[in-house]
Amino acid sequence: MPDALDPLLTLMSRAQILSIADCRRKKIAIWSGAVSAGKTYVSLYAFLIAVLDAPPGGRIIIVGRTLDTIQTNIFTLLTDPAIFGELTKHVQYTPGAKTARILGRTVYLYGANNAESETKIRGMTVALAYVDEATILPEGFWDMLMTRLRVRGARCLATTNPGSKNHWLRKKWILKADEKNVIHFSFTMDDNPSLDPDYVRDTKAQFAGIFYQRMILGQWTNAAGAVYAMWDEDRHLVKHADLPPIARTLAVGMDYGTTNTTAALLLGITDEQQPRLVLIDEWHYSSAEHHGETLPDVELSKRFREWLASKHGPEKRYVPAPEYVFLDPSAASMRAQLHDDGITPWQASNDVLKGISDVSNLLAQDRLIVSDRCEVFLSEVTEYEWDAKASEEGDDAVVKKDDHALDAARYAIRSTVSQWKPLVYGLAA
Repeated sequence: MPDALDPLLTLMSRAQILSIADCRRKKIAIWSGAVSAGKTYVSLYAFLIAVLDAPPGGRIIIVGRTLDTIQTNIFTLLTDPAIFGELTKHVQYTPGAKTARILGRTVYLYGANNAESETKIRGMTVALAYVDEATILPEGFWDMLMTRLRVRGARCLATTNPGSKNHWLRKKWILKADEKNVIHFSFTMDDNPSLDPDYVRDTKAQFAGIFYQRMILGQWTNAAGAVYAMWDEDRHLVKHADLPPIARTLAVGMDYGTTNTTAALLLGITDEQQPRLVLIDEWHYSSAEHHGETLPDVELSKRFREWLASKHGPEKRYVPAPEYVFLDPSAASMRAQLHDDGITPWQASNDVLKGISDVSNLLAQDRLIVSDRCEVFLSEVTEYEWDAKASEEGDDAVVKKDDHALDAARYAIRSTVSQWKPLVYGLAA
């Protein structure tokens, strides 16, 4: 079997190869670093070797956020002959299954997406564990897993993108590597010789702020200060009358509130040689602006639909009809009301950090412009801040205040990323 692994080494840099050799010196090996730095590929190579050497007295397990992420991040690589060549013949896996066969050993798969997940491995004896994206797993699960590595020769291999400087994985494990029997490897994209230089250049250009520091430089960085520090009215704000032609109105994003503001933003893509995203127009209702009067869902829906019709109705048409309406995932009652009123609302993607990253990177690269009709958005964008207390505790969170239009914009942008990203950046989503 080692002979089957040898050709794969030719695709790696010296730093990557050395990590495979050196990881065997410690019980716990952690690969962190930039996107596309090759850490998953290299760590899986090390994992295959570790499967061959794993003690027979315990389970071999793979852990990820969910079974779906394990399939996407791990088994799409392990079963791809273009990546792992002849070794794929020794990987038997059915998508969605909770077990797999790798090099003749049964491997158990576990999703760990909440604090209760640790009960899945409580009492278990683990001979070898592979952990995907360790920073987004619950700390309690990780701690429990470490106690399960109780047979002689048991090991854990883990990968992650960097997070906050105060993240528990960095503070309690990486910074205490000698004490905790840990070895840590950090890579950047430049450590991956298999990447096309144009891809590296284009990918580096897509990130800004803390996302550039983490995803490109591979640094553990605290989120602090303004979220959209790259916002510049001279670059990003456009008078509505001066907007370029709109090729498509991708979506409406709506953030729903009862006592808080309900806001909706219209997202389009420009009809230009180099297309840009554009926040075309905005609708909102705030009880604070109406002497504390709150509106029932039926009235909110009525006013929203009237506004939407005015944007693309037969008399006042100036943009194409939106292709989707994405609604705040927690707004179940409004979703039902819109559906009753003839609008099919889609549940918005609510991965906050990815959505913020999308908006940050678009602004940094001048790929997003905003109409002066988006008044609430414009009042919020300069005040949006990272939560300093959360950062001290190792978490990335924003201050939940005056962010309704920002959330609506994020819903529309993140939920349509697969459609606009190839056009705006010329890259796959």
